[in-house]
Amino acid sequence: MLHVRSIWNGAISFGLVSIPIKLVNATENRSIAFRQIHTEDGGRIRYRKVCELEDREVSQAEIGKGYEDADGTIIPITDEDLSHLPLPTAKTIEIVAFVPADRIDPLQMDSAYYLAAGGTPAAKPYTLLREALKRSQKVAIAKYALRGRERLGMLRVVEDAIAMHGLLWPDEVRAPEGVAPDAHVTVNDKELDLADALMDTLGEIELDELHDEYREALEEVVAAKAAGEAPPRTPEPAKSGKVLDLMAALEKSVRAAKESRGEEPGEAEVRSLPQRKTARAAPKQASGKKSTAAAKKAAAKKTASSASPKKSTAKTAQGAKKTAAKSTTAKSTAKSTAKSTAAKKTASRKRTA
Repeated sequence: MLHVRSIWNGAISFGLVSIPIKLVNATENRSIAFRQIHTEDGGRIRYRKVCELEDREVSQAEIGKGYEDADGTIIPITDEDLSHLPLPTAKTIEIVAFVPADRIDPLQMDSAYYLAAGGTPAAKPYTLLREALKRSQKVAIAKYALRGRERLGMLRVVEDAIAMHGLLWPDEVRAPEGVAPDAHVTVNDKELDLADALMDTLGEIELDELHDEYREALEEVVAAKAAGEAPPRTPEPAKSGKVLDLMAALEKSVRAAKESRGEEPGEAEVRSLPQRKTARAAPKQASGKKSTAAAKKAAAKKTASSASPKKSTAKTAQGAKKTAAKSTTAKSTAKSTAKSTAAKKTASRKRTA
């Protein structure tokens, strides 16, 4: 840590305990910077500081600070004026309170710094404050002055070091007025279930695995141009149609997330996922199946009833045919009986004669 250049030297005021520290940047900007050039010949475009009254370029040593009043008047402010400000935090990080970490709104988070112990005598009180913060599971709220203004800070433990996050003052954080949609919108349980399914499918990730792909692509372009080669081009992504249905968009997102994880895309159906409301949804699905079976039975009954008149007609016709056959047989039997009776009577008469 000591090989990193400190940007501020002072002390932490912890009650009557003073801890000499050095303020060191905890973050670094690794984005690729571009220079402005003249497109015709590649010459650098530079900004020069020119005095408006004398119309000439001035050096840094000739430049001071000034406050512009409402009427445009410039009031010079010297470093000597600023050094006599009645601020106890001019060279001190003054701890004013200890609060739970969840009391800090993330919107207030600003720059991050490490606080390095300023020499061997600072090791003992530095360690004391660090261990006290660990045991209390709280963060320290402090005030300090940096770059010409008083600021608010939050001290917390990071591994074996004390880190400080610059905080915006509460009145510097805007209220979210006019940000939420004006229209009254409601979402149903099925949409929430699909959103939960998408969140579960995406899952968690180790933040250390994330990296700046845009910066890597820029580095490839710069390397190719420096070697006199054509820069690589990324293929155009497939254009997808505008999805108007929120449910369709959620289902498509779940399927895409599952495919990216090597799972079967067919598992994207929300009813197959173990959501909180599946237990309540199961009876509804069962009743749906019962009602479907009942509907099939009812349809079968209707079909049977619609087919019954034809069967009745066929049976009636068959019965009529059988009845006609029976009557015909009876008539022929009667005729035969009458004939035999007449023959017997004739024979009897002949014998008598």
